[in-house]
Amino acid sequence: MSINVEDVRLVAALARLEFDEKEERQLALEFNRILDYMAKLNELATEQVQPTSHVVPIVNAFRSDEVVEFPDPEVIVAAAPQREESYIRVPRIID
Repeated sequence: MSINVEDVRLVAALARLEFDEKEERQLALEFNRILDYMAKLNELATEQVQPTSHVVPIVNAFRSDEVVEFPDPEVIVAAAPQREESYIRVPRIID
């Protein structure tokens, strides 16, 4: 598989990006280098490698979930700059 300048122009148009001719040629070269590298990786024998295997044993670093008493909602709403009844009023973002 090979990427040419026309492919770069098509993808750039879809992404609404603009490049000059020099940049288009450079991107085509870089994409082809990436594809060549991926082809080289595909030559590796990975049949015996377990999915999600790692050289170093990894342990989940997240803390355990703990039930915490939720503060009184009225206290939280009272601290809001604007509120309407028991709701926090925020600026409209959709017209």
